[in-house]
Amino acid sequence: MSFKQVAIFIDGSNFYHRSATLIPKGKRVDYVQLAELLSDGRDCRSKRFYIGILRNYKGTDEGERLVEGQRRFLGNLARRDGYIVKKGRMHYDDAVPREKGVDVKIAIDLVVGAIDDLFDTAILVSSDTDLIPAIKYARHKGKQVEYVAVGHVSYNLKKVCDVTTEVTAADLTKICV
Repeated sequence: MSFKQVAIFIDGSNFYHRSATLIPKGKRVDYVQLAELLSDGRDCRSKRFYIGILRNYKGTDEGERLVEGQRRFLGNLARRDGYIVKKGRMHYDDAVPREKGVDVKIAIDLVVGAIDDLFDTAILVSSDTDLIPAIKYARHKGKQVEYVAVGHVSYNLKKVCDVTTEVTAADLTKICV
């Protein structure tokens, strides 16, 4: 197997929080360039971005600004940049937002993609160890899984993936606008 057809799976919140300290102030990641960097000349069959959808649960102007900003960002990501946006939900515990359902959506897409032969290589941008069973299954089906670490390498994910790549501040700076 050549592993030339890739699918990219990005845990949006994980990527955002881990990359925020690595990119220059006032800059943002160009997600088209990110996909090009990750696919490295291979045929990118799909780009998926998973994110918990914010709610303005307190009804504040700041909350509304955040919700609208996320809505615009995700709309652009889908329309302009060609990503499939998979939406989870947010649960608020004592005003602390927690994503729900995002890791399950990633796991299901990894498994279904492996079964339906939608890719040769899954490129996973997440450090969520809850994905390990799905990764093992995809590998069992003959798929290669590349783990892309941003800011911190998870030893447990590195152990179960075929390839581990660490995206550095220098890498991110090159794809910022």
